[in-house]
Amino acid sequence: MSAKPEHYDVIRKPIITEKATMASDANAVVFEVAIDSNKPQIKEAVEALFGVKVKAVNTTITKGKVKRFRGRLGTRKDVKKAYVTLEDGNAIDVSTGL
Repeated sequence: MSAKPEHYDVIRKPIITEKATMASDANAVVFEVAIDSNKPQIKEAVEALFGVKVKAVNTTITKGKVKRFRGRLGTRKDVKKAYVTLEDGNAIDVSTGL
């Protein structure tokens, strides 16, 4: 399966946090994805871009926080995360290289 331009619109960036690192022990990788993407689109994009087999995709939407900036209220954007579980024997290296 070859990578199409719309695959790059679905997968925005990998998420490197302590929780995401703990998920990698269970052969899972965490990505920030487009808010309107669905699980089959995410699975197709990860398989095409990284050349791996995906076992399952779980998604979560984190609502944006209400913050003050110079006395005025503002809202951060909503973020959709995808926890992508890979088949045994597959791996994606998303380390920062530090």
